[in-house]
Amino acid sequence: MSTAKSSSKFSSVIVLALCLAGGGQALAGALPETENGRYALSPTGDGVLRLDTRTGVISTCNNSGAGWACYAVPDERVAMDTEIGRLQADIVRLQADNERLKAQLAEREPTVPGKIEEPLPKSDSLKPSEPKVADGERKIEIPLPSDRDMDRMMSFLEQAWRRLIEMANRVQRDVGGKI
Repeated sequence: MSTAKSSSKFSSVIVLALCLAGGGQALAGALPETENGRYALSPTGDGVLRLDTRTGVISTCNNSGAGWACYAVPDERVAMDTEIGRLQADIVRLQADNERLKAQLAEREPTVPGKIEEPLPKSDSLKPSEPKVADGERKIEIPLPSDRDMDRMMSFLEQAWRRLIEMANRVQRDVGGKI
């Protein structure tokens, strides 16, 4: 009985394999463009995106009223490669210019007259500098305005105050009857 069951299982596996192989050929006959894996198709909202796996060209295909039509998508890779090549040429040119300028600088006089070769001591720019003390005493002088300066300031403030009051009175008169 086990031999009958094994031969039955074996024959059903063969039948299943033949059915799948036949279905695969029927599918391949229905889609000739994807034969041998040349094109990879991806559905989009209004059609299909087609990739030619041999050339790398991408096309958009959609069904207009007259039938299906495919149009190649502009290849931005060529433009990017051109820009990369231009930038690399610029880098080479700039490096050559840099080397030329370094050589010119090295040919010049090594030091400026009066320049000290030793580096200056570093100071902390965040620390407040200490005021210089003369004879051990500190003296801070704040110049005060003179009486004349005070009179001019008071006159200016009085005049500004009067103009402000006059302006407020004019606005009140203009708006007084309208409220």
